[in-house]
Amino acid sequence: MEAKGSGFLKVTGIIMIVGGALGIILSLIAIAGVAILAAAGASSGLLYLSVVISIVGAVLEMVAGIIGVKNCKNTEKASTCLMWGIIVIACSILSNIIAVVAGGEFNVSSMLIGMILPVLYIVGAIRNKA
Repeated sequence: MEAKGSGFLKVTGIIMIVGGALGIILSLIAIAGVAILAAAGASSGLLYLSVVISIVGAVLEMVAGIIGVKNCKNTEKASTCLMWGIIVIACSILSNIIAVVAGGEFNVSSMLIGMILPVLYIVGAIRNKA
């Protein structure tokens, strides 16, 4: 019998793997941008921290995606997938908070868009538990 949320986990897991890879690439580009700002004399400590958290979040998103795809049909791993989804959301929120503290703007739509996929991933994990 197939797990109820296996489709959610598999599809969102694949998208999270791709998104995590893109996040790593874009974060590396952001490091270059922060370095340019630092060279121009701007305060960059919190911006570097924000970028590092973004890289960590992207790696965690990739790991969560891999775990979701690998375990999409395994109902015993639903709690593990749920935990990884929560971790990805927490990193996203933390990164946004640090970016705002560093002087950036808080963008509600960007934050909500960034949370849609992990929430769907969590829905799949919860449906696998049932």
